Amino acid sequence: MLMSDGSAVFESATSLVHERRAGDAVNSTPRIIGQLFSDEAIALLFRPFEHARGILLAVSGGPDSVALMLIAAQWAKRLAAPPQICVATVDHGLRENAAREAEIIARWASKLSLPHAILVWEGVKPKSRVQELAREARYELLFQHAARIGADCVMTAHHADDQAETILFRLLRGSGISGLAGMQSVSERSGLILARPLLGYAKADLIAFCEAEAHPFIEDPSNDDPRFARTRLRRLSGLLAREGLNRAALLKLGKRAAQAEAALANRARTVGDRLPARREPGAFEGDVSALANEPDEVVLRILATELKLIGSGKALRLERLEVLTGRLAQALRAGIDYRATLGGTTLRLKSNHTLVIVKEPARRRDQKNPPRPS
Repeated sequence: MLMSDGSAVFESATSLVHERRAGDAVNSTPRIIGQLFSDEAIALLFRPFEHARGILLAVSGGPDSVALMLIAAQWAKRLAAPPQICVATVDHGLRENAAREAEIIARWASKLSLPHAILVWEGVKPKSRVQELAREARYELLFQHAARIGADCVMTAHHADDQAETILFRLLRGSGISGLAGMQSVSERSGLILARPLLGYAKADLIAFCEAEAHPFIEDPSNDDPRFARTRLRRLSGLLAREGLNRAALLKLGKRAAQAEAALANRARTVGDRLPARREPGAFEGDVSALANEPDEVVLRILATELKLIGSGKALRLERLEVLTGRLAQALRAGIDYRATLGGTTLRLKSNHTLVIVKEPARRRDQKNPPRPS
């Protein structure tokens, strides 16, 4: 859950997301760069965060994160009582120059009167899934540091190009509607706010802003490393763009998926809240007769919510959740018993439409099996 002070910021931020969706990204030209980053535009961009207790900026040194740091510093100077803004750079220990680059960013932050911290990813580094695991380590380090310094918001500099790339990446991997919606502008993680205020800007906009401010930035050579899936995907993007699947088309897909996701999520919340059920730590029991008339997609979302609350708390694999939902929905409509395990829980649907979900015993939670009907 969000901290009490952070909930107001979260609600304020989410209420303004529609004002600048990632699908509305603008191509940068010298003529409009001043308009894109005018005082009024920056004030609107950060208005939801005026009452944050503190904001931690994730700055890697690239043009996008440097632009975020510069914009946030300009915004704070215009407020009578701005939130405390701090900067953090994660040194993953994967590149020879990473530590030196982190020190450079520290000097840049100091010139802007922003406190800076270097967060080091300690321990043995993985030999596979390096980028994925490094990303998770980065978020963990950032949110741990934010909690230490009393910040209730972590900001990253993800932009429209990142959003389009994410949508394409998930499309190629058969993601569901939620995944195709792309990254959220504002979300919750570890009880704090994760904000991506620059999703409405193209990377070219942010490079142009840094150049207009005559501020240097660092190019990460790993962005061109063909060993990484994201690098190979960028090369594929050029071919797809020539066939019409360009950034604008991907962002349009993401925008439409987000709208569908919001409608489905709202329906699932409404139906789930109306279920006559007893919920307590580690257990759910209720009459789910009403789910027999709902689409499987709505049933899936209700199940996912309950399973996450009761089970390990980790994200459930969509394929396994789809299998579980299909079998449970079929049993529900047929009025027969059904049992399964998934996500650290055991489920039992009785023939009278009573569903019981309980936390799976510890000795079984370690077994990574798909849902098993009994």
